[in-house]
Amino acid sequence: MTETLLRYAKGMTVNARKTDFLNSPFPEPIEIDSLDPTGPDRFFNRELSWLAFNWRVLEEAMNPRVPLLERVRFLSISATNLDEFYTVRVAGLRELARAGNTAPSDDGKTAAEQLVLIHEDARRLMTYQQEVWRALRPLLEEAKLTILSRHNLTDLDREEMDAYFMEHVFPVLSPLAIDPAHPFPFIPNAGFSLALKLADKRGRELNALVPIPGQINRFIRLTRDAVRFLPLEQLILAQMDSLFPGYTLLGSCAFSVLRDSDLEVEEEAEDLVREFEVALKRRRRGEVVRMKISAGAPAGLRAVVMRELGVPETDVIEVDGIMGISTLKELVIDERPDLLWPSFTPRVPERVQDHGGDMFAAIRQKDMLLHHPYETFDMVVRFLEQAARDPDVLAIRQTLYRTSRDSPIVAALCEAAEYGKSVTALVELKARFDEAANIRQSRRLERAGAHVVYGFVNYKTHAKISAVVRREGDRLVTYTHWGTGNYHPITARIYTDLSLFTCDPALGRDATRVFNYVSGYAEPARLENLAISPLTQKSRLLELISAEAEVARSGRPAAIWAKMNSIIEPDIIDALYAASAAGVKISLVVRGICGLRPGIKGLSDNIRVKSIVGRFLEHSRIICFGNGADLPSDKARVFISSADWMGRNLSRRVETLVEILNPTVKSQIVSQIMAANLADEAQSWALQPEGPAQRVLPQADTGPRLFNCHRFFMENPSLSGRGSAGADDVPELTHDDD
Repeated sequence: MTETLLRYAKGMTVNARKTDFLNSPFPEPIEIDSLDPTGPDRFFNRELSWLAFNWRVLEEAMNPRVPLLERVRFLSISATNLDEFYTVRVAGLRELARAGNTAPSDDGKTAAEQLVLIHEDARRLMTYQQEVWRALRPLLEEAKLTILSRHNLTDLDREEMDAYFMEHVFPVLSPLAIDPAHPFPFIPNAGFSLALKLADKRGRELNALVPIPGQINRFIRLTRDAVRFLPLEQLILAQMDSLFPGYTLLGSCAFSVLRDSDLEVEEEAEDLVREFEVALKRRRRGEVVRMKISAGAPAGLRAVVMRELGVPETDVIEVDGIMGISTLKELVIDERPDLLWPSFTPRVPERVQDHGGDMFAAIRQKDMLLHHPYETFDMVVRFLEQAARDPDVLAIRQTLYRTSRDSPIVAALCEAAEYGKSVTALVELKARFDEAANIRQSRRLERAGAHVVYGFVNYKTHAKISAVVRREGDRLVTYTHWGTGNYHPITARIYTDLSLFTCDPALGRDATRVFNYVSGYAEPARLENLAISPLTQKSRLLELISAEAEVARSGRPAAIWAKMNSIIEPDIIDALYAASAAGVKISLVVRGICGLRPGIKGLSDNIRVKSIVGRFLEHSRIICFGNGADLPSDKARVFISSADWMGRNLSRRVETLVEILNPTVKSQIVSQIMAANLADEAQSWALQPEGPAQRVLPQADTGPRLFNCHRFFMENPSLSGRGSAGADDVPELTHDDD
């Protein structure tokens, strides 16, 4: 570690802890007699690996070292993640299985076989979510946050809720009878409803439905006394006299549905925007892939709902507990900072301050690396806002994959276009679940006079590039921003990502070639620094991994450090296996899906994999090659990328792989960012050769303070953008020979 990192970690780590990836030896590989190193068993299954990641997210909700409301947030996130998984991945596998497709996945399983395993694991996970909620609820009550039911409201509470219902809920409800004259209504994707069994004064029974509008908060806060919430469905059940006068409630249940949410777009669509608008409407009506229904539902109601929605028993999940766990995020209230992560304000880089906020002057001094969210994403916004207002700026080119609703990035581009600058915005319509938002943004840009292009029909444009052309004297200088994350100011507060600002002429020319490729279909004849998907990035990565293996075979030190969200591309994994066999020491930080099996004798002896799940969502993509020296080293070759190591990123998307040539920036990435990630203990899980990742945490009130890379970056001075002094505190690390 750097001296800064060593000073900080001293007293925080457990001596000789095996979780310290940075300084501990590689674990002894294990033998698995039944595993064929050339067969499909050399890969973990993609879908089960994703579920294992979501288990890790859920486990944070039970981590006593996490503040209570943040634990509730993790529980909510695990449910949101699982819902999206079903609407996209499970829906796709169902289509393959229904079509009789028996082509195996990389790990040798058919779609039907995967569905069986997915449903088993997902049902266990949903059951555990309820157990977690049952564990958290009394802790919330101890902290004076109470979830009420309609049965324990006081008279004053009922008076308040009656008024709230009539003013805020009743006007938007549509209570519906279900009989031959009133057919069962359409329930949209993620729709949440109450099914009711009623009887009039003569004893005649009626089935009815009350769709619960998603525009109203799920949890209604009462204004009296302590912090108390009443679930919306409980309020509705308490108001049967208003909704069905003259009827008595005999029984009820709540249910929700998830529908196939993958989009199909015609390849030859003449108007891509209109085609996506039509596809978005189809998404709402996709086939139901999962239905949750409250346990103990009246048998007749349950049968009606299943029949009308066309849901077989295999796709029904009975919920013995609270429905709609994803909505528990509404309970995370700002007024209880004692139950939240300590407040944190991202830093403005010192070099930008030194130049009075002038981004162009700061970048001209030297390439500048920012580490989000520790350093504010506002600098990316400022870069574009300054470009919009600078009379010397002639043109701006910008990719937009995901951004916020009221995006300051889009506002800056519109302002630049209105000032008469040439603005080209490459908007990706196929950004899943952001398609509608991106259509709105594209129309806003067009109204301002920007050129809006949508890239390829068959490829998503996932690259994160901003290019500003500025007249300086008698020459044009191209300033570029290369990111590992989206141009999204909201997610940039919780996603860890890198931003590289440079006015390097070669990268400026490369950026122009990429924009010309996407807007005009003209493949670049050459790229000077850059490798891009779907053209050259995969082959470049394979060459770099192979070169490191050759270094190992020559008897010199060889190492690969890499960090990403997911790795499942089989050719890349096989190349890493080959490099391991050659003697390359490979340390991977993979937050989510990992198809690679580490630590297996004869296959991956020299590979270890960890996952970091904590306060921030690890999102940056970094690759470091020792290049004849132990890592970290000034000899290393260092790259940042917009791409994970997945087939879609390397073959079906436009992505970037940028080599870092500036020594200061290189040291910041290898010796600070990667070193801290590898040294992390408090938030790390070690992937095991035979299955899920494992972590051992001591009790919250005992033991030493574990090293936490997120805390380290929050509490230390800025690691990036310090101009000429940037790498002064990055001495060579000590290396472990093992």
